[in-house]
Amino acid sequence: MSQPYQGPRYLVSFGPKRVPHCFTDVLILGGGLAGLRAALAVDPRLSVTVVTKDDLQGSSSQWAQGGIAGVVDPEDRFDNHVADTLTAGCGLCHGDVVDAVVREAPGRIAELIAWGTRFDERDGALELGREGGHSHHRIVHALGDATGREVMRAVIAQTQKLDNLSVWPETFTIDLVTHERRCRGALVWNPRHGKTLVWARRTILATGGAGQLYRESTNPPGSSGDGMALAWRAGAELRDMEFMQFHPTVLYIAGGARSLITEAVRGAGAHLVDRDGRRFMPEFDTRAELAPRDVVSRAITVVMHRTHHSNVYLDLAHLDPVMVRQRFPGMASICAKFGLDLVRDRIPVRPGAHYMIGGVSVDAAGRTSVAGLFAAGEVTSSGLHGANRLASNSLLEGLVYGARAGEAASADVLAEGRTDDEFHVPAIAEHRAVIDNGGGNDSATLDLADIRNSLRALMWRHVGVERTGESLAEALTTVEGWCRYVLPRQFSDPQGWQLQNMLEVARLMIRGAIDRAETRGVHFRADHPDTSDAWKAHIAWRRDEGSPRIEPLP
Repeated sequence: MSQPYQGPRYLVSFGPKRVPHCFTDVLILGGGLAGLRAALAVDPRLSVTVVTKDDLQGSSSQWAQGGIAGVVDPEDRFDNHVADTLTAGCGLCHGDVVDAVVREAPGRIAELIAWGTRFDERDGALELGREGGHSHHRIVHALGDATGREVMRAVIAQTQKLDNLSVWPETFTIDLVTHERRCRGALVWNPRHGKTLVWARRTILATGGAGQLYRESTNPPGSSGDGMALAWRAGAELRDMEFMQFHPTVLYIAGGARSLITEAVRGAGAHLVDRDGRRFMPEFDTRAELAPRDVVSRAITVVMHRTHHSNVYLDLAHLDPVMVRQRFPGMASICAKFGLDLVRDRIPVRPGAHYMIGGVSVDAAGRTSVAGLFAAGEVTSSGLHGANRLASNSLLEGLVYGARAGEAASADVLAEGRTDDEFHVPAIAEHRAVIDNGGGNDSATLDLADIRNSLRALMWRHVGVERTGESLAEALTTVEGWCRYVLPRQFSDPQGWQLQNMLEVARLMIRGAIDRAETRGVHFRADHPDTSDAWKAHIAWRRDEGSPRIEPLP
């Protein structure tokens, strides 16, 4: 295998004398739930700037359907939620992290209610759903199957009350700026102002996941792994990049967006059937449709191969039609646009890339391995999810770690005791980003859309639900080839930068999948079908190290 090509430290050339400067105490990259919760946690005496490449309505948090897991039923126990999370995580969760997050969940849910979130109720009490891998009904949800939209509405409204907050929408973060191994802020870009250096005393990454690396994905267009690539180039440790969770039930209709069909549909009693109408999940797991996502996704893949069919089906015909329409109005509306009745018709589904479990390594406060840099939410590897995320623990993680990162970053700044007039700007030199081609804009010389589509198709074929060493090696060779002629080029707009980020993240995912010669959680190696105690460890990566480090669980 050829030596991996090391791309440039910065994607573009920039000089402090040639770009405008902005100063803030805390810079937050990402406007989803984790990022806004971090902003709400910052001391009001400090300035906060949130940079998001879409707007506050464009994050993955908005798309979340199922809900937030938390022990709010007197018949449930913290130990039950902890046990369910550990079981789903297949031996790679950090027990102390899981216990702490689970115990924090009821308070975070109560906080959202206090901020005006209208969760669904029945007879004056929270209506609790149950999803795959959960032993009890403990999922609070809103608007039936649009929890993320309602939660984000309330959180956005809360942030609008902050006098210390500025939001920069439609602004792309090109790179984190580091000096003497410390994060000093970021270089950002938008169409009106071009490049801007945003200097910050503390920076929080909350940029979300990487589902758009796959042809079949539930994620919005912006989920392209940008934050992981930013952290990688800045020297931060990334961990467990081989673990991408595939949601089992994504609406599969030609010409339609790959809409997620919430796990709560199966929690309400829907069956998975093959092309002949035969229910198949009981033969794979005693929990049937309520097995964890990795089990259900793998079973669906087996059945599609067995039946030579492109999908399986969700069957809700045996359920109360009034309940189905009331509980899942969003899904019923989407299906109706394609002539399908959620109540009567079999709904075609197949797995799709859904949630990135690996990411930037963080401690309990959200600190990364780079001084001055924090991270929260899907961009991270916190130890909560292990090798497979339990349903509805994602919004919970964003709330908990967003708050922790905001509080810790705020405390750091206050401890330094500086005022705005004393803001320290390092005397950095001009940076040349381009290595091989002498600069200039290369967007016109490459068909970026073609490379992006080819990458997404390759990742789906070779790094999807089922993997083999031979197929992964083929994928790595191809991606390394693309890296050699895409990474050195200098682009002038987000289309090129996003593709470069996707390539960086894709090859880390492939390399991790090659190294982990076992099957664990969402990582299914058909040529290594067993789970090995020797791999009860994290695979950690840093840009300045030639090979990964194997870190046994603490």
